Amino acid sequence: MGQIQAWIDGELAPVELMEAHRKGLRHRAVSIFVMDGDQILLQKRSAAKIHSPGRWSNTCCSHPNWGERPEQCAVRRLRDELGIEGLYPAHADRVEYRTEVDGGLVEHEVVDVYIAFARPGMAVKPDPKEVSDTRWVGLYDLAAEVKRHPDRFSNWLRIYMQKHMDRILPTLIC
Repeated sequence: MGQIQAWIDGELAPVELMEAHRKGLRHRAVSIFVMDGDQILLQKRSAAKIHSPGRWSNTCCSHPNWGERPEQCAVRRLRDELGIEGLYPAHADRVEYRTEVDGGLVEHEVVDVYIAFARPGMAVKPDPKEVSDTRWVGLYDLAAEVKRHPDRFSNWLRIYMQKHMDRILPTLIC
């Protein structure tokens, strides 16, 4: 893995991803929600993932490499994780959270959240090292499912749905 962008003594610095998660360093991240009407494309994280394997999450999440802009990271990870090309996500908001994940790792992330709208006939070709399954689900059905079965979802998706849904997906909330 390459170096990501983490804050050390108040300044952004290049840090190895696992070091940031082991030490719980505050670092930059991106989250993307691909939408088709009120439907959100979810991914089930591969069993090979270092943390949160086999859990459903929003369309795509990652960390910008050192020197990479968040919007570049969003486009790159949609392509690399899901084989989705030709989408240019729009910045929706920035949120910060801190949560413990598997193996004593900590996600302390400052997340640029992006929304992209699916094109008709858009191909989704997940990389099996990253994603074991995908599905489309309505926003309100997802919120209800997260509430009923939180252990099926990544910590950050639960945080987004429980604390930030009205900020991240405001145009879908009536």
